[in-house]
Amino acid sequence: MIGEDGAQVGVVPTEQALEYAQERDLDLVEVAAEARPPVVRVLDYSKYKYEQEQKAKAARRHQKQVNVREIKLRPKIASNDYETKKGHVRRFLNNADRVKITIMFRGRETTHPERGEALLMKLADDVADVGIIEQRPNLDGRNMTMLLAPVKRQADRSSDKQADHGAGDGQQPAAQEEPEAQPAPDAA
Repeated sequence: MIGEDGAQVGVVPTEQALEYAQERDLDLVEVAAEARPPVVRVLDYSKYKYEQEQKAKAARRHQKQVNVREIKLRPKIASNDYETKKGHVRRFLNNADRVKITIMFRGRETTHPERGEALLMKLADDVADVGIIEQRPNLDGRNMTMLLAPVKRQADRSSDKQADHGAGDGQQPAAQEEPEAQPAPDAA
């Protein structure tokens, strides 16, 4: 038996353990039933239950919800439709969602799966700045699927900072030279 302060009281008969808990106006809770002898603890059960709920809630709060969005394409998609779908994929990846892209083949289109794979790889290349291929194109019956995942945000931030510093250093001298060069033709 473990007391209310967390200290071990010792091996006690059940009746005596119940008396001990009732004297302190607490509950007797079995924490390890399979142990020999079983381990019980004296505590305020409602308070214990509340603390467990709070821990579970905190754990859920720190979990990240992963959504998988799906975009369906056809192998003979028009360029405008492709651009629209690409915009949707880009938006989903920017919102930190995974994107499952499905190409649906009909009739004799299934004899040319390389066209579907080429379309998926083109889409992956077009959105490479915001997403990476998590699952390569896979033919499953009449459908070919590919899974894209968003790129890690911290890697983007550090590369953006480096690009900004590099671009700022290169643009500053050019900006200083251009204003000096422009007034000269006006004066002449």
